[in-house]
Amino acid sequence: MVLLLVDTQRGCFNESLYAFETVKENIKKLIAEARANHIEVVYVQHDDGPGTDLDRGKDNYEIFDEFVPADGEKCFEKNVNSSFHAMTGLTEYLMSKNEKDIITVGVSTDFCLDATVKSGFEQGFHMIIPAYANSTYDNPYFDGETVKCFRSGLV
Repeated sequence: MVLLLVDTQRGCFNESLYAFETVKENIKKLIAEARANHIEVVYVQHDDGPGTDLDRGKDNYEIFDEFVPADGEKCFEKNVNSSFHAMTGLTEYLMSKNEKDIITVGVSTDFCLDATVKSGFEQGFHMIIPAYANSTYDNPYFDGETVKCFRSGLV
């Protein structure tokens, strides 16, 4: 089993997210429980490239202060929605460790988290999405609360 944190970066994870405090506290608890139970914690960071808010060299690219990786925890990078895109190497890494159960948390529910869960499922992983451990922002089509139907489930 692996705990996968998707795009929990300073530039993505902030008070504008739906149920921010609840989601933040739940992710912190999951990280602590995973570490206490020798479950690997893996991070995926989004890089939008030079001149953007999520440029690898900028402060917003760094993992949210309360979720900072411990020494030795793996970080993968992407510039597409899915954490399982071939460019990241995440799929190969997890398969090499014979990991199949992936607890997935992070942002944004309707973009990168959605793509990651669907791609992970297609790769044969058992994707686990804990309640209120992912979130999104209001947008022109729906608000963050509307997306809460994706807050808990197994795929």
